[in-house]
Amino acid sequence: MEMPCVAKRMIERTEQPVVWKNGAPQKADPRPGKEGFRKTIAYRILRAHNSGSPEDLKIRFDALISHDITYVGIIQTAVASGLKTFPMPYVLTNCHNSLCAVGGTINADDHRFGLSAAQKFGGIFVPANLAVCHQYAREQLAGSGGMVLGSDSHTRYGPLGTMGIGEGGPELVKQLLGGTYDIKRPEVVLVYLTGKPARGVGPHDVALALCGNVYEDGFVKNRVLEFAGPGIANLSMDFRFGVDVMTTESACLTSVWATDRTAEAYYEDHHRADAYRPLAPEEGAIYDRMIHIDLSRIEPMIALPFHPSEACTIREFMENPGDILRACEKRALDIFGPQLPLRLTDKVRDGKLLADQGIIAGCSGGMYENLSEAAAILRSRGLSCGPFALSVYPSSLPVSLSLMNSGDAKTLLEAGAVLKPCFCGPCFGAGDVPSNGALSLRHTTRNFPNREGSIPKEGQISAVALMDARSIAATAAMGGVLTPATSLDYEAPRQEAPGFDARPYAHRVYSGWGHAQPDAKLVYGPNIRPWPEIPAMPEDLVLELASVIHDPVTTTDELIPSGETSSFRSNPLRLAEFALSRRDPDYVRRAKDIRARGLASCIFAECPGDGSAREQAASCQRVLGGAANICRKFATKRYRSNCINWGMLPLVLSPEIPFNGKPGDRIEIPGVRRALQSGTDTLQGTISGKPVTFSIGPLTQEERQILLDGCLMNYYANREAGRG
Repeated sequence: MEMPCVAKRMIERTEQPVVWKNGAPQKADPRPGKEGFRKTIAYRILRAHNSGSPEDLKIRFDALISHDITYVGIIQTAVASGLKTFPMPYVLTNCHNSLCAVGGTINADDHRFGLSAAQKFGGIFVPANLAVCHQYAREQLAGSGGMVLGSDSHTRYGPLGTMGIGEGGPELVKQLLGGTYDIKRPEVVLVYLTGKPARGVGPHDVALALCGNVYEDGFVKNRVLEFAGPGIANLSMDFRFGVDVMTTESACLTSVWATDRTAEAYYEDHHRADAYRPLAPEEGAIYDRMIHIDLSRIEPMIALPFHPSEACTIREFMENPGDILRACEKRALDIFGPQLPLRLTDKVRDGKLLADQGIIAGCSGGMYENLSEAAAILRSRGLSCGPFALSVYPSSLPVSLSLMNSGDAKTLLEAGAVLKPCFCGPCFGAGDVPSNGALSLRHTTRNFPNREGSIPKEGQISAVALMDARSIAATAAMGGVLTPATSLDYEAPRQEAPGFDARPYAHRVYSGWGHAQPDAKLVYGPNIRPWPEIPAMPEDLVLELASVIHDPVTTTDELIPSGETSSFRSNPLRLAEFALSRRDPDYVRRAKDIRARGLASCIFAECPGDGSAREQAASCQRVLGGAANICRKFATKRYRSNCINWGMLPLVLSPEIPFNGKPGDRIEIPGVRRALQSGTDTLQGTISGKPVTFSIGPLTQEERQILLDGCLMNYYANREAGRG
């Protein structure tokens, strides 16, 4: 059966332009002038950072941020391309692999490398377990009217008036070397908020309802979401952050919110009052589309495996759990095949769903308000001694201090919850991995297949459903029986944390911005390896298919698994051994065989690249000899950019062109260099001898040269040597 979706009924959409008048949206002229589009918050911020034309933007960001899965590769690439000093504040956090045990000293060696890079080039280094990257950015980096580029897809700081964009590492390399982020002017979608959430409804409920409404048909894909309306005043900053960080799962480009006294108070509390400025739509602002969310209509939500958009209300789920879970099992069958069945219906007993685990963590779940309200729900109730376990991960040490000062940490511990370090692990499969066959309820950002740590080729499978911290706590209080927080009587705590304490950062964060030490040495570990030599684009390209995937969407987690495999992130060849390992275990062997025969490999996927911004999803294919991705469409702009920046052609087949390819099929594109140089948007080639036209979409002149040179690193090296 089809997944029921009250989310589609709780949110209203308008596909026509609307105009902002007297503090509310109204129907716009069918042919609105350009002047109105320039009055949005988003356009004004983009314009302030743009050195290109109004339609072809060339953006320089105010600051950069990376975590320990990505920063080593970024810095290695930038150093190989001529980096001398960080030209803007660059924060290096250590929140992803700080607890991984794979590979001996690998993780600590990378952290030591990061500190040495911050010292040498003038960066900001946040040691392991002090903060998850996005919480640190909220507390210490973002500023109203600013822009931050991060090498993590959930780079979102909209409620502070900051446009955060998550991209692959090569885009950060461009910024470090004086380049720009080049995009067409994005459309702007007004997210008009009214009403007030009911007690027991949290930010994840709003976010999942939004994702369930807009993701499948791409309503906001590659667009900017601009939040405004009277409902904002009814939301705390933590609530706003919790909704905002999940906009990544809607496939939008970025987001920004109108700011108000609540946002100003947040800056003041964090000793950064000068970073605030009021932002609001100007009278007459024109939006390309609109989403209206009446917060009072939002109910507790659950997003079933295997995507945040598979959302329905907990009420609706509880009315029909068997049929809904059978739909999940059917999706699992389509993904994994009959040899690895997922039996979620076994967890329904007497009409109730019994989950195995609860996790509240990371940039979406681990904020003070979520954990404080979870404590209020568990106060005097506690967990049972049954199989259901609850772990909570505060998003920063200042948040942990607030929980201690308020007494909420004591309440959580007394209830039997396990309080863990500031760590992103549960969100990407490196912490609290559930048992085989388990169902984990998580207030984290994603629930993609295998992201929580299961390995299909080893016979392991488990599943994650996303829920808000409040309903996870309610479920924990009921011994693991799925329970919406709105059904329990509890006294909601005050929303604001009891004061921000920056002393952990003052004592431990290395703040080297503006104080580069050029004579300092980078400290390498034995697993930190340089990129292998990447070849330039040949005159004629001959490819062989190494993998064919017909899933509706292929996530970056499937292209290169997250979790403990990422311990090898600083060793390109070792990490590449895991490419597609949880989706097509024979891919690496085939790619190596193709390379040994002197050919380039490629993959076909219907819609690749949903999810993480990790460049390794593309670079691992490249170091194995990959030279192209063939698809019907790319799931995200950032994955397409990763392919281009690693010298892999983004080949798109129109739906009218039949494709029944299989591994071993030969693709030829004669005269590919000449075609790229000519400025064409299409390439003529053959698949198994049959003529075909590939679209490569709009490419900037720089992107064409990157493809010709073989990758971004070669592009900068050639430019430095005067060969560009």
